[in-house]
Amino acid sequence: MSEKFILYGIQILLIIVMLVMLIAISKVYLLQRLPIFKRFGLGMLIGFVTDFGDTLGIGSFATTTAAFRLTGYVDDDRKLPGTLNAVHAIPVMFQALFFITAVKVDLTTLIPMTTAAVIGAYIGTHVTKNWHAPTVQRVMAGALLIAVIIMVIRMITTPGSNNSMSVHGLHGWWLFFGILFNFGIGVLMTMGLGNYAPELIFFSLMGVNPAVAFPVMMLDAALIMPTTALNVIKMNRVSWRGFAGVAVGGVLGVIVAAKFFTSMDVDLLNKLIVVVALWTVFGLVRDSIKKNV
Repeated sequence: MSEKFILYGIQILLIIVMLVMLIAISKVYLLQRLPIFKRFGLGMLIGFVTDFGDTLGIGSFATTTAAFRLTGYVDDDRKLPGTLNAVHAIPVMFQALFFITAVKVDLTTLIPMTTAAVIGAYIGTHVTKNWHAPTVQRVMAGALLIAVIIMVIRMITTPGSNNSMSVHGLHGWWLFFGILFNFGIGVLMTMGLGNYAPELIFFSLMGVNPAVAFPVMMLDAALIMPTTALNVIKMNRVSWRGFAGVAVGGVLGVIVAAKFFTSMDVDLLNKLIVVVALWTVFGLVRDSIKKNV
């Protein structure tokens, strides 16, 4: 009963934060008469596709950036980082609302690891400002690539192994290691590095049901992104043109992807994780090269 009570409490918190986001957006819209409904249909398509992929662990920032640039959707590239956080904040909260009840995860894993990521993100804003981003990106890409190779070897040598399906959390020293890991991921998120692929790989290598990563990583994002979004809205660092279309399409994409996820078996999920991780490695290397040019 107490576990259900805690989960309901988390859901209520997410709903409150979502309402705060909606109020903040409505206030800015009413005061400034912003063009948030412009190009609504195109925005819905972009939001649906990008948040569908985000719900499956692919991430939404890279795909949304590509779609925005291809269609000229954002009128000021300087506002792109803030826009990404603001426009995807509500869909990400929908993801967290779904996955913390749809996927069984031990609360002794979910709450400490999420808390560690949030603390890491808070501290990271102060400690990472002078870090050399391309170096961090390459180190992260190398670590992910090694982890993917290990995971693929396991998939080949023990095909169809479902032992992890009954394990829904970390315990003892592994939990302590998981908390440290998520703290580090939270720090790196402040540099624009995503948390999805690292956490998916981490849980898979720990021998835990890889689906457990979804509520953890999505609750991380659902608590960090709205905080960032509310700040960039106050700083006027959001491009509002077509904002509503992307947000609405994003929520629809989350709902459809969540239904698809519930029918996915563990072998298919492991293959998806490998693809997501390799895509992330490619993106990290590409971005690190761009910043050195």
